[in-house]
Amino acid sequence: MGPRILITGATGFIGARVAATATAASAKEPAHVRLLARAPAAVPGEFPGPGTETVPGDLRDPDSLRRACEGIDVLIHCASAIGGDAELARAVNDEGTRALVDAAVSAGATRIVSLSTASVHGRGPFRAAAPGTLPLAPGSATSRTRAAGDRHVMDAGGTVLRPHLVYGAGDRQVIPGLVRLLGALPGPLDGGTSLHSLIDVDSLAGTLLGAALSPATAPGAYYVQHPDPVPVGELLAAGEELLTRRTGRGRGAVVDMATARALFAGVPFALHHLDMLATDHWFADDRPWRELGCDPGPGFTAGFANHLPWYSGLLDHS
Repeated sequence: MGPRILITGATGFIGARVAATATAASAKEPAHVRLLARAPAAVPGEFPGPGTETVPGDLRDPDSLRRACEGIDVLIHCASAIGGDAELARAVNDEGTRALVDAAVSAGATRIVSLSTASVHGRGPFRAAAPGTLPLAPGSATSRTRAAGDRHVMDAGGTVLRPHLVYGAGDRQVIPGLVRLLGALPGPLDGGTSLHSLIDVDSLAGTLLGAALSPATAPGAYYVQHPDPVPVGELLAAGEELLTRRTGRGRGAVVDMATARALFAGVPFALHHLDMLATDHWFADDRPWRELGCDPGPGFTAGFANHLPWYSGLLDHS
């Protein structure tokens, strides 16, 4: 029998893909996959099967975490609280991660891998930022508590993976949010020349599983991005394509950043996203592909085309 793997966050955007990837892999190379879920009935029916089980648990309930970790060899931690209440973020991302890591260590787990975010470094500009070169500078309760959770993982000898922007089927934030932003402007946005790190959700899921199982995985933090950064114009063009498909109408004249900021004056959420788009967020780390043998997947143009039907369907019903 192969390793016994516990995956948290199996009902989330990324965690669901990790669960599906691990379940598919276990059909080829025997492994036992255990999924932690606050509501086990909400876990998609494709996951439970030979060698797979779903167990109830909550990151705010240490007893449930100890039960879930019994007998595991590997922990892949994808659960988090994003946005909203700062106290919930602390309870889940900081204290919950500490309790989970303690439970995994007590159970004898030999590998802990946790999904993090490059936003623990705050706002750029970051241009070809290499591992170990950036200080922690989280700008929100979510990022602060996730950085605290990272520390619990790394203090236990574990590994954290830090993507920047993740896209693909199941994404209800990155690309849909971009479309909403563009839709509030009278014409296409000229975003300038910034470069951004993105990764396809399936590639990220494969890397999380690969890092959990590879003997070459080192403790500490990895950036996980496609090797080729995405020019902001390419990202905006993807959003414009979806917006045009949704409305079926042409767009007005191109809007520059200064005009967009003036139009969104008094709308902090929109200004925040404009500033992010205008600023380099490019993280360079080839270790997941060079050392761990993981696949970075397609570049953004090809990857977005693969997921275009899903995004179109989502926006058609929003």
